[in-house]
Amino acid sequence: MSPNGQPTTHPPQRLAALKQLPRPVYGHAHALPNIALGYAHRHPWAQLSHAISGVLEVRTEQALYVVPPHRAVWIPANTVHRVTCTTGTCIRSLYVDQTASCRRSTDCRVLSVNPLLRELISTFSGLPVDYEQYGADGRLVQVLLDQLAVAPEEDMRLPLPSDERLGGLCRRLQEQPEDTTGLADWALQLGVSEKTLSRVFRRETGLTFRAWRQRLRMLSALPALKRGERVTDVALACGYESLSAFIAAFGQQFGRSPGEWLRGGTKAAP
Repeated sequence: MSPNGQPTTHPPQRLAALKQLPRPVYGHAHALPNIALGYAHRHPWAQLSHAISGVLEVRTEQALYVVPPHRAVWIPANTVHRVTCTTGTCIRSLYVDQTASCRRSTDCRVLSVNPLLRELISTFSGLPVDYEQYGADGRLVQVLLDQLAVAPEEDMRLPLPSDERLGGLCRRLQEQPEDTTGLADWALQLGVSEKTLSRVFRRETGLTFRAWRQRLRMLSALPALKRGERVTDVALACGYESLSAFIAAFGQQFGRSPGEWLRGGTKAAP
Protein backbone atom coordinates (compact mmCIF):
# COMPACT_ATOMS: atom_id res chain seq x y z
CA MET A 1 0.00 0.00 0.00
CA SER A 2 1.11 3.56 -0.66
CA PRO A 3 1.24 6.15 2.18
CA ASN A 4 -2.21 7.40 1.19
CA GLY A 5 -3.74 3.93 1.31
CA GLN A 6 -3.89 3.30 -2.44
CA PRO A 7 -2.49 0.11 -3.96
CA THR A 8 0.89 0.31 -5.66
CA THR A 9 1.13 -2.09 -8.59
CA HIS A 10 4.91 -1.74 -8.87
CA PRO A 11 6.76 -0.92 -5.63
CA PRO A 12 9.54 1.68 -5.64
CA GLN A 13 12.72 0.33 -7.21
CA ARG A 14 16.35 1.30 -7.47
CA LEU A 15 16.54 3.92 -10.19
CA ALA A 16 19.46 2.15 -11.88
CA ALA A 17 17.29 -0.96 -12.30
CA LEU A 18 14.65 0.89 -14.29
CA LYS A 19 14.80 0.75 -18.08
CA GLN A 20 12.05 3.33 -18.25
CA LEU A 21 10.05 5.29 -15.72
CA PRO A 22 6.74 3.72 -14.58
CA ARG A 23 5.03 7.04 -15.34
CA PRO A 24 6.18 10.27 -17.03
CA VAL A 25 7.00 11.60 -13.54
CA TYR A 26 8.44 9.31 -10.87
CA GLY A 27 9.22 10.33 -7.30
CA HIS A 28 7.94 8.06 -4.56
CA ALA A 29 8.93 9.20 -1.05
CA HIS A 30 10.50 5.85 -0.19
CA ALA A 31 12.52 5.42 -3.39
CA LEU A 32 16.27 5.08 -2.89
CA PRO A 33 17.14 8.03 -5.19
CA ASN A 34 16.16 10.32 -2.30
CA ILE A 35 19.70 9.86 -0.98
CA ALA A 36 22.68 11.78 -2.33
CA LEU A 37 24.69 9.83 -4.91
CA GLY A 38 28.24 11.12 -4.58
CA TYR A 39 29.64 9.23 -7.57
CA ALA A 40 29.44 10.43 -11.17
CA HIS A 41 26.34 9.08 -12.88
CA ARG A 42 23.69 9.94 -15.45
CA HIS A 43 20.21 8.77 -16.43
CA PRO A 44 18.02 9.16 -19.53
CA TRP A 45 15.48 11.32 -17.74
CA ALA A 46 15.59 14.70 -16.07
CA GLN A 47 15.93 14.97 -12.30
CA LEU A 48 14.61 17.55 -9.86
CA SER A 49 16.19 17.37 -6.40
CA HIS A 50 14.49 19.50 -3.77
CA ALA A 51 16.34 20.41 -0.57
CA ILE A 52 13.63 20.22 2.09
CA SER A 53 16.33 20.94 4.67
CA GLY A 54 20.10 21.20 4.59
CA VAL A 55 22.20 22.16 1.57
CA LEU A 56 22.76 20.11 -1.59
CA GLU A 57 25.72 20.42 -3.92
CA VAL A 58 25.51 19.15 -7.49
CA ARG A 59 28.70 18.98 -9.51
CA THR A 60 28.91 18.57 -13.27
CA GLU A 61 31.93 18.82 -15.56
CA GLN A 62 31.11 22.47 -16.18
CA ALA A 63 29.95 23.85 -12.84
CA LEU A 64 29.13 23.44 -9.17
CA TYR A 65 25.54 24.18 -8.10
CA VAL A 66 24.71 24.95 -4.48
CA VAL A 67 21.10 24.28 -3.48
CA PRO A 68 20.00 25.78 -0.14
CA PRO A 69 16.74 24.84 1.63
CA HIS A 70 13.50 25.60 -0.19
CA ARG A 71 15.26 25.49 -3.55
CA ALA A 72 15.65 22.70 -6.07
CA VAL A 73 18.08 21.83 -8.82
CA TRP A 74 16.91 20.78 -12.28
CA ILE A 75 19.33 18.30 -13.88
CA PRO A 76 18.65 17.66 -17.58
CA ALA A 77 18.57 14.12 -18.96
CA ASN A 78 21.92 12.47 -19.66
CA THR A 79 23.88 15.04 -17.64
CA VAL A 80 26.83 13.47 -15.82
CA HIS A 81 26.63 14.68 -12.24
CA ARG A 82 27.36 13.83 -8.63
CA VAL A 83 25.42 14.95 -5.56
CA THR A 84 26.70 15.64 -2.05
CA CYS A 85 24.96 17.21 0.92
CA THR A 86 25.49 18.49 4.43
CA THR A 87 24.67 16.32 7.44
CA GLY A 88 20.95 16.13 8.14
CA THR A 89 19.91 17.15 4.63
CA CYS A 90 16.50 15.88 3.54
CA ILE A 91 16.07 15.41 -0.20
CA ARG A 92 12.97 14.85 -2.25
CA SER A 93 13.73 13.86 -5.86
CA LEU A 94 11.51 13.67 -8.92
CA TYR A 95 12.45 12.07 -12.22
CA VAL A 96 10.83 13.37 -15.37
CA ASP A 97 10.70 11.54 -18.70
CA GLN A 98 11.89 13.56 -21.67
CA THR A 99 8.43 13.38 -23.19
CA ALA A 100 7.07 15.28 -20.17
CA SER A 101 10.07 17.53 -19.57
CA CYS A 102 8.89 21.00 -18.63
CA ARG A 103 12.22 22.84 -18.90
CA ARG A 104 14.37 22.85 -22.01
CA SER A 105 17.70 23.96 -20.55
CA THR A 106 20.78 21.98 -21.53
CA ASP A 107 22.55 22.56 -18.22
CA CYS A 108 21.49 22.49 -14.59
CA ARG A 109 19.41 25.24 -13.02
CA VAL A 110 18.74 26.09 -9.37
CA LEU A 111 15.04 26.93 -8.94
CA SER A 112 13.16 28.82 -6.28
CA VAL A 113 10.49 26.63 -4.67
CA ASN A 114 7.43 28.57 -3.50
CA PRO A 115 4.93 27.13 -0.98
CA LEU A 116 2.61 25.84 -3.73
CA LEU A 117 5.37 24.00 -5.57
CA ARG A 118 6.72 22.62 -2.30
CA GLU A 119 3.30 21.18 -1.40
CA LEU A 120 2.87 19.75 -4.90
CA ILE A 121 6.21 17.93 -4.63
CA SER A 122 5.32 16.65 -1.16
CA THR A 123 1.87 15.47 -2.22
CA PHE A 124 3.17 13.81 -5.37
CA SER A 125 5.78 11.86 -3.39
CA GLY A 126 2.95 10.07 -1.59
CA LEU A 127 1.09 8.96 -4.72
CA PRO A 128 1.25 5.36 -5.93
CA VAL A 129 4.06 4.71 -8.39
CA ASP A 130 1.45 3.74 -10.99
CA TYR A 131 -0.78 6.75 -10.36
CA GLU A 132 -3.83 7.21 -12.54
CA GLN A 133 -2.64 9.44 -15.38
CA TYR A 134 -6.09 10.51 -16.53
CA GLY A 135 -7.71 11.14 -13.16
CA ALA A 136 -7.13 13.50 -10.24
CA ASP A 137 -3.55 12.29 -9.74
CA GLY A 138 -2.70 12.96 -13.35
CA ARG A 139 -4.13 16.47 -13.11
CA LEU A 140 -2.02 17.12 -10.00
CA VAL A 141 1.07 16.00 -11.94
CA GLN A 142 0.24 18.41 -14.74
CA VAL A 143 -0.07 21.30 -12.29
CA LEU A 144 3.27 20.24 -10.80
CA LEU A 145 4.90 20.31 -14.25
CA ASP A 146 3.32 23.68 -15.01
CA GLN A 147 4.72 25.12 -11.78
CA LEU A 148 8.16 23.72 -12.51
CA ALA A 149 8.08 25.30 -15.95
CA VAL A 150 7.64 28.80 -14.51
CA ALA A 151 9.72 28.46 -11.33
CA PRO A 152 12.22 31.34 -11.22
CA GLU A 153 15.92 30.56 -11.45
CA GLU A 154 18.48 31.59 -8.84
CA ASP A 155 22.15 32.24 -9.57
CA MET A 156 23.72 29.53 -7.41
CA ARG A 157 26.17 28.37 -10.09
CA LEU A 158 29.95 28.38 -9.83
CA PRO A 159 31.42 27.80 -13.31
CA LEU A 160 34.39 25.42 -13.40
CA PRO A 161 37.20 25.74 -15.94
CA SER A 162 38.37 22.96 -18.23
CA ASP A 163 41.83 24.48 -18.75
CA GLU A 164 44.38 22.38 -16.85
CA ARG A 165 46.28 25.48 -15.71
CA LEU A 166 43.20 26.68 -13.84
CA GLY A 167 42.01 23.33 -12.54
CA GLY A 168 44.44 23.08 -9.65
CA LEU A 169 43.99 26.74 -8.78
CA CYS A 170 40.23 26.42 -8.55
CA ARG A 171 40.36 23.17 -6.60
CA ARG A 172 42.71 24.77 -4.09
CA LEU A 173 40.34 27.71 -3.59
CA GLN A 174 37.34 25.41 -3.21
CA GLU A 175 39.20 23.53 -0.48
CA GLN A 176 40.45 26.74 1.14
CA PRO A 177 38.11 29.64 0.30
CA GLU A 178 39.95 31.80 2.84
CA ASP A 179 43.10 31.72 0.64
CA THR A 180 43.98 35.33 -0.25
CA THR A 181 46.64 34.59 -2.88
CA GLY A 182 46.28 37.20 -5.62
CA LEU A 183 46.13 36.66 -9.37
CA ALA A 184 49.72 37.93 -9.85
CA ASP A 185 51.05 35.31 -7.41
CA TRP A 186 48.98 32.57 -9.02
CA ALA A 187 50.33 33.59 -12.43
CA LEU A 188 53.88 33.38 -11.08
CA GLN A 189 53.23 29.87 -9.71
CA LEU A 190 51.76 28.75 -13.04
CA GLY A 191 54.53 30.30 -15.11
CA VAL A 192 52.32 32.63 -17.14
CA SER A 193 51.77 36.35 -17.20
CA GLU A 194 49.05 37.86 -15.06
CA LYS A 195 47.40 39.23 -18.21
CA THR A 196 47.33 35.78 -19.80
CA LEU A 197 45.91 34.14 -16.68
CA SER A 198 43.26 36.83 -16.38
CA ARG A 199 42.25 36.37 -20.01
CA VAL A 200 42.08 32.57 -19.74
CA PHE A 201 40.10 32.77 -16.49
CA ARG A 202 37.46 35.00 -18.04
CA ARG A 203 37.29 32.85 -21.17
CA GLU A 204 36.85 29.65 -19.16
CA THR A 205 34.40 30.87 -16.51
CA GLY A 206 32.82 34.03 -17.88
CA LEU A 207 33.95 35.82 -14.71
CA THR A 208 36.98 37.75 -13.57
CA PHE A 209 39.18 35.99 -11.04
CA ARG A 210 37.99 38.35 -8.31
CA ALA A 211 34.30 37.85 -9.13
CA TRP A 212 34.73 34.05 -9.31
CA ARG A 213 36.47 33.91 -5.95
CA GLN A 214 33.81 36.08 -4.34
CA ARG A 215 31.04 33.85 -5.69
CA LEU A 216 32.89 30.78 -4.42
CA ARG A 217 33.19 32.31 -0.97
CA MET A 218 29.53 33.25 -0.83
CA LEU A 219 28.38 29.79 -1.91
CA SER A 220 30.81 28.20 0.57
CA ALA A 221 29.27 30.26 3.36
CA LEU A 222 25.74 28.90 2.92
CA PRO A 223 26.12 25.48 4.62
CA ALA A 224 27.85 27.06 7.63
CA LEU A 225 25.18 29.73 7.95
CA LYS A 226 22.47 27.11 7.77
CA ARG A 227 24.17 25.15 10.54
CA GLY A 228 23.80 28.24 12.73
CA GLU A 229 27.47 29.19 12.91
CA ARG A 230 28.20 32.79 13.87
CA VAL A 231 28.27 35.15 10.91
CA THR A 232 31.60 36.53 12.13
CA ASP A 233 33.15 33.05 12.13
CA VAL A 234 31.76 32.31 8.68
CA ALA A 235 33.16 35.59 7.36
CA LEU A 236 36.65 34.79 8.67
CA ALA A 237 36.49 31.23 7.29
CA CYS A 238 35.68 32.69 3.87
CA GLY A 239 38.66 35.03 3.89
CA TYR A 240 37.01 38.30 4.91
CA GLU A 241 38.81 40.47 7.44
CA SER A 242 35.67 42.27 8.59
CA LEU A 243 32.05 41.36 9.15
CA SER A 244 30.88 44.44 7.26
CA ALA A 245 32.83 43.43 4.13
CA PHE A 246 31.32 39.95 4.25
CA ILE A 247 27.77 41.25 4.70
CA ALA A 248 28.26 43.70 1.82
CA ALA A 249 29.53 40.92 -0.46
CA PHE A 250 26.69 38.64 0.64
CA GLY A 251 24.14 41.31 -0.16
CA GLN A 252 25.71 41.91 -3.55
CA GLN A 253 25.51 38.21 -4.39
CA PHE A 254 22.11 37.30 -2.92
CA GLY A 255 20.30 40.63 -2.56
CA ARG A 256 19.79 40.23 1.19
CA SER A 257 21.72 40.02 4.43
CA PRO A 258 22.76 36.64 5.89
CA GLY A 259 20.01 36.92 8.53
CA GLU A 260 17.38 37.70 5.90
CA TRP A 261 18.62 34.81 3.77
CA LEU A 262 17.99 32.38 6.60
CA ARG A 263 14.29 33.33 6.34
CA GLY A 264 13.30 32.59 9.86
CA GLY A 265 15.50 29.53 10.27
CA THR A 266 18.15 29.13 12.92
CA LYS A 267 19.58 32.60 13.42
CA ALA A 268 23.31 32.99 13.20
CA ALA A 269 24.63 35.29 15.91
CA PRO A 270 26.66 38.36 14.77
